[in-house]
Amino acid sequence: MVDHDALMAMLTRLQLTAIRDQFDSLLDEAARREMTLREAVAFLCQREVARKDERRVEMASKIAHFPTMRDLDGFDFAAQPSLDKGQVRELAACRWVAHGDALLLLGPPGVGKTHLAIALGREAIREGYSVLFTAAPALVAALAKAHADGRLEERLAFYAKPKLLIIDELGYLPFEPNAAHLFFQLVSRRYERGSLLITSNRSVGEWGTVFGDPVVATAILDRLLHHSHVVTIRGDSYRLRKKRRAGLIKATLSPEQVA
Repeated sequence: MVDHDALMAMLTRLQLTAIRDQFDSLLDEAARREMTLREAVAFLCQREVARKDERRVEMASKIAHFPTMRDLDGFDFAAQPSLDKGQVRELAACRWVAHGDALLLLGPPGVGKTHLAIALGREAIREGYSVLFTAAPALVAALAKAHADGRLEERLAFYAKPKLLIIDELGYLPFEPNAAHLFFQLVSRRYERGSLLITSNRSVGEWGTVFGDPVVATAILDRLLHHSHVVTIRGDSYRLRKKRRAGLIKATLSPEQVA
């Protein structure tokens, strides 16, 4: 008969650490629920798979370089009535990532674009896809430096590798002309190979100003919009709303109040 220590050693060797760490409580639960042997084995395996999935998501999230952790359950859909919750839940299934499509999240500052981008990125990780998150200014700076150092191909390959590349805050700062061409090379490299998720406070009609070159902007949008999903959020900033509630700033006056 195998004693407890020997059993724990075997579970450790097999890397079944969730079963090992919760062994007694799991067996007690299986007994309380009067599971058959087959059901108990399945129950133990489910707990082990859940632990491994949790650790995989945690590790992949670190590799993705998310600035913070967000999920869809924490998003206040009631505060953004212009946003179709059903559409977001459909996007969370990540079929668009599987197909290599682009997703544009557009709207004014503070409406939750970055929150959604991170949450959808984490859903992609749960589905087994590699993800990388970067702010647009940092991305452009990295491409420009690589170009100056003669290592642009290496940097483009780095950004082309993940199945989903999330580019946050496009449009907050205008691009230099050369940076726009570098961005175009990245979009072209990923076109129909890997998905892009871009958040921007500018409508696509304003991207010519953002990139400083309408021709380059058109070429970029031509590729992004070919296989794309566009979500536009029209609403108030969460941060401004909180400040209004706290009385730190005055609420916007209606035309009737102004009159």
